[in-house]
Formats: sequence, C-alpha cells, structure tokens
Amino acid sequence: MRTKTLYLSALLGAVSIATSVAQTVYSVNAVGYVNVTLAANGYTLVANPLVAETNTIAVLFDAAVNGTVVYKFDANAGAYLPSITKNKITGKWNDTTTTLLPGEGVFVKNPATTNVTITFVGEVMQGSLTNALPAGYSIASSQVPQADTLDNLGFPKTKGDVVYRFVGGAYVSYSVNKITGNWTTVPSVGVAEAFFVKKATAADWTRNFSVNQ
Repeated sequence: MRTKTLYLSALLGAVSIATSVAQTVYSVNAVGYVNVTLAANGYTLVANPLVAETNTIAVLFDAAVNGTVVYKFDANAGAYLPSITKNKITGKWNDTTTTLLPGEGVFVKNPATTNVTITFVGEVMQGSLTNALPAGYSIASSQVPQADTLDNLGFPKTKGDVVYRFVGGAYVSYSVNKITGNWTTVPSVGVAEAFFVKKATAADWTRNFSVNQ
C-alpha cells in the first residue's frame, strides 16, 4: 500500500517534508554535467537532463547515501513502481535495471541529515526531440538542461491542464484556464527539476534544440 499512499500524498500535498534543489550546468558543448542537491532528510523531485553511458537509477544515484529510496511513477498504472532502495548496510541497490531518462522524473528520499550532491554526466540531447505526455497524471521534465518558463521550453499546454511543482516541501499548482487557454501563472522550472502534470488530453512535448542556439 506504500505506493498508493505516496501517490495520494504527492497529489494532495499531504506529506510534510522539506526539500530544495540546487543545480548548475557546466558546459556549452554537447557533453557536460549537472549537479543536483538532494535535500537533507527529505524528498526531492529530480530529473536527469543528460544521456549518460548508463542511465539506470542505481548508476545515476551511485553517490547517494545508504538508505536512499527512489520512487518512479507509472503513468499507465496510475501508481508508483516498487521503490528502489540503496541498502542501509551493504550499499547495494535492490533494482539495477530501472532507468531515468531525459523527460522523466523521480522522487528521491534522502535519509541523511545533510544535503547530498548527485552529479549527472552525459550528452545534451539535440535535434528534433519528443516527450510523449499521456492524459492524466505523470511526472515530466525538460529533455534538455535549461531553466526557463514552460512556455519558453515548448510545453504543450492544453485547456484544463495542471502542473504541480514541488517547492519547499509542498506542491504549488499552475492551471491552464479552461476557457482562455492561458496559465493562471506561468510556471518556471529549474535545470534537472521534474514536476507532476495532469494533462486534460495526451500531447507530445516537442522541441528542436541545439547547444549553439
């Protein structure tokens, strides 16, 4: 029942947890790295904006402390997959195959009493990019390491859509007016920041991107 509990908590903002994300991109070339801070003793909603040699959660979060737990949401099932945990004693992950690709996102629970920095290293996706967003709830992110408004990032808003950012341990929602098709407030996201989205209808998030833009 844990997956259902976490899902409801995520949507209703009932979990009282503190989080912060600090990220920096160091590269104007096709290959670079991104630093992400996992909040002390709390949850962070994280995206991986680079294509690494190996994009499994176990490898990407290798620097996480023992006891770290990662939750990936399955939009088709409308619930979280079984949690991916780094053993408190051995430091081994119980799942070495589940991936985190650009455009996706996961909740990470950091049990440490201090912030933990995770560094993603890989290639910046370029060219014609497509991220298929289903109707209903999913966790999404920009496929490229840019901080900007969702409009500037090409997010395909539809009347009735709602975006939920996880900020300071609580959810902040941004709705698309059902009549005008405009945001109530235009959301901005940071590099490597994932967010929940409730799409009224399925849509493709498409971009043509080059590091030389």
